[in-house]
Amino acid sequence: MKMTEPSSFIVAQQQRAAAELPFSDEADRADAGRGFLAALEPGVVTTADGTVVWDNDSYAFLREPCPASVHPSLWRQSGLVIEQGLYEVTPGIYQIRGLDLSNMTLVEGDTGVVVIDPLISAETAAAGLALYRAHRGDRPVTGLIYTHSHVDHFGGAMGVTTTEEVEAGRCPVLAPAGFLEHAVAENIYAGTAMTRRAAYMYGAVLPRGPLGQVGAGLGQTTSLGTVTLIAPTLDITATGQTETIDGVEMVFQITPGTEAPAEMNFYFPGHRALCMAENATHTLHNLLTLRGALVRDPHVWAKYLTEAITLFGRDSDVLFASHHWPTWGSERLVEYLALQRDLYAYLHDQTLRMLNQGFVGTEIAERIQLPPAIEKSWHTKGYYGSVSHNVKAIYQRYMGWFDGNPAHLWEHPPVESARRHVEFMGGADEALRKAQQSYDAGDYRWVAQVLNYVIFADPDNRAARDLQASTFEQLGYGAENATWRNFYLSGAYELRYGSFGTPTKTNSPTMLSALSVDQIFDALSLRVDGPKAWDLRVVTEWRISDESRTHRVELGNGVLTHYDRPDGAALSDPDATFTLTRATLIRILLTGADFGVAVAAGDIVIDGDPAGLATLVGVFDEPDPDFAIVTP
Repeated sequence: MKMTEPSSFIVAQQQRAAAELPFSDEADRADAGRGFLAALEPGVVTTADGTVVWDNDSYAFLREPCPASVHPSLWRQSGLVIEQGLYEVTPGIYQIRGLDLSNMTLVEGDTGVVVIDPLISAETAAAGLALYRAHRGDRPVTGLIYTHSHVDHFGGAMGVTTTEEVEAGRCPVLAPAGFLEHAVAENIYAGTAMTRRAAYMYGAVLPRGPLGQVGAGLGQTTSLGTVTLIAPTLDITATGQTETIDGVEMVFQITPGTEAPAEMNFYFPGHRALCMAENATHTLHNLLTLRGALVRDPHVWAKYLTEAITLFGRDSDVLFASHHWPTWGSERLVEYLALQRDLYAYLHDQTLRMLNQGFVGTEIAERIQLPPAIEKSWHTKGYYGSVSHNVKAIYQRYMGWFDGNPAHLWEHPPVESARRHVEFMGGADEALRKAQQSYDAGDYRWVAQVLNYVIFADPDNRAARDLQASTFEQLGYGAENATWRNFYLSGAYELRYGSFGTPTKTNSPTMLSALSVDQIFDALSLRVDGPKAWDLRVVTEWRISDESRTHRVELGNGVLTHYDRPDGAALSDPDATFTLTRATLIRILLTGADFGVAVAAGDIVIDGDPAGLATLVGVFDEPDPDFAIVTP
């Protein structure tokens, strides 16, 4: 595979960084290896048909000296994250690390084991549980806890338990209030766009090696197995709520609006152990993840970290999280939480200070400087989030996309803007000539901006694509942030070889089965081709037999409106009424199952003219999981 070598400018940058970074601090190395019991040998997980869904062994090159093509700080972080296997956190609490993007934690109870955060895929979760059982005994799973609503913390649920075990009451499933709504909404509503961009963010298809993918900062990458979901049976609704599962007592802290819209920390009094979910990891986290999400609130995030210190910190002997390695010792973990707290609070407060002086997000991102105590700590470095894009996210949270300058209020969209820029530059050839000069001078940020105009004006310009690919590679090599590196290198890959599409899928059958009736029609409303539906008027009603409700769906003015039909309401008669279960509704409207077959099988009973349904379905657009990113 063709890739450029690091330029002299990048080599010099890496040498400066290596000289300035605190490599004498080896505490993380000791913590990452502490409690090691056994590794998965080989460190590869496959599906039943032999398809590889996880290959930690492919990162063996990270044990070599740092090359010039990787930022030395990122090389160090990735070298710590690849440590995999079963670890003892404290007697009775164990972790599986290095078998997916996230960790799986296992807490031994009276009769079995409580699993916290079962990874992304059923296959990796099952492999992790098998590794635990091989060394700690064949204990049944007697509880399942989701710390928050992101897929790397619930997707492997069916790798550790079954719906039958849960429904029989033998394995309660705990989650923070709002978990199911947010878990499903994130992966369904904007799931196509987010998952396409996640392919860039995690570099899942990039070759692994010094010139390619070296990790994602938070973990190495995402596994590519089967995403599953089992609905919670017990919601955690308030801080201080205490639950005991299989003899394991837990005290919860609800932290909505932090790393996820539904998230919680919790304390184990019997173990003096504190689980911080994903609210405190060994990196600066994202306030706006590059794959896309709602902007997170660093102000409330900092407040919840203060609360965690106050409630649990000084009573804890060990702190562990859903990523990375634990921190031991009350004094150390309180200091760690305080620095994490100060990091988010500082970014928030200083961004607001400069925002109120009239600086815009891109200016603040260049001006802001972290305090020395934060700057010199490894766990506050931007391997996953970055100071630059987090500051812009804070600006966006408060001020939106518009920076107040009328010149930016009504700019041309990318292609039209690019054509005009290239014309003003003197044409594509002249723009390329000047871009090559800037590239040779090491001004890669400017080259990327200029060549983006050329490519959007003429996406078939091979010379522009090749130079832009080389530019992205240099920017990737120089990035301390793993997700920036992956974005740059993924962009270079697609410019050279074409789209790799979306390698992961989150709309699995079990994810879809968790949708409520409202969420089903919310998802459909986002697919209505507005102009195509302007002049249509279709009214249908859906009697959900297993929920004893009638849901009314009205298409008008290009908008799909839906609501439960009020009892006794004087509404116009629908064009048709369909009686069916929620599962059948999902099957025919979201998975493409044949409507006629379902009717013939008696799964759907129709009252009225079903032609309106065909009209309704006829205005739905299909999302595109392979949409272009670095080209128009």
